[in-house]
Amino acid sequence: MSIQSIAHVEYHCADADAAAAGLCADYGFTAATPDPDQLAAAESVDARTLLVRQGGIRFLLRSATDPAHPVARYAARHGEGVAALALSCPDPQAALDRAERHGARVLDRAGGLVAGFGDTALRFVPEAPAAPEPADGDAPRLLDALDHAAICLPAGELADAVKFCEAALGMHRIFGEYIEVGEQAMDSSVVQSASGEVTFTLIEPDTTRRPGQIDTFLADHDGAGVQHLAFRTGDIATAVRTVRGRGVAFLTTPGTYYDALAERLGDTAIPVETLRELDVLVDQDHGGQLFQIFARSTHPRRTYFVELIERQGAGTFGTANIKALYEAVERQRAAAAV
Repeated sequence: MSIQSIAHVEYHCADADAAAAGLCADYGFTAATPDPDQLAAAESVDARTLLVRQGGIRFLLRSATDPAHPVARYAARHGEGVAALALSCPDPQAALDRAERHGARVLDRAGGLVAGFGDTALRFVPEAPAAPEPADGDAPRLLDALDHAAICLPAGELADAVKFCEAALGMHRIFGEYIEVGEQAMDSSVVQSASGEVTFTLIEPDTTRRPGQIDTFLADHDGAGVQHLAFRTGDIATAVRTVRGRGVAFLTTPGTYYDALAERLGDTAIPVETLRELDVLVDQDHGGQLFQIFARSTHPRRTYFVELIERQGAGTFGTANIKALYEAVERQRAAAAV
């Protein structure tokens, strides 16, 4: 009954067609036909539902014109965003029963839906055989899988959220970091499924410090939710160049970061000059190196954005990368406030 992967992301938005077109044009996703079970579980009546996919990433995009519809109510309260994460498991009913025994509130028993983090729900679905990637001419696939979801929580809820993930979902904590960005700070824990394919980065603000970007997210999003999704790629340099050429903008990093890389890490699998050119960050753990970059948020509330990540052996998250990534977010937040 252990969870195996994120089968799909249920993304509620104002216009599913526009959201799908954006993912296809910017990141190379391909439109696909939703499985009937996906449509039934997502309660698709009176809502526009589209599926786009790439590699192991599936987005179920939903919009509704009736303001009383649950999809429209979610978008009105939180803005567009991740309303549910569908978790595949060998026995969805057993997974739901376990979650309920450990305190999860069941929202839709028939649909396998339980409350997760704020209004971001968790849905237990059966494992499905891998479908062939749709042919799309000679265009190379840029993205392989959903590496992790970063979830912002109100202050004081991090410890309980970790316990919930451990007890109700069978995940385990693999990493933790206290992150200071100027006068603000946040605490984070990373939990992962036994399969290694489901990873949540859970973040709460330190309210003893100056209010910062996590406080801003919680206020603008109206509660807990998914701040970003990380798409894993086998070639981050090509992925960044390609999507940047399509108009996607990325957050930048000061040159001093790259000046110190040789002393901090020694040789890097991607040349430092390439990293500097693309603003890609690098760090390492006991398993190897990882490369990361945040896309600039285009969300009206700036409460959702995308990350690209390449792992060359690294299984966790580098301490220096986390700080540098969130410093980049803070620079964007400060610029927007001017």
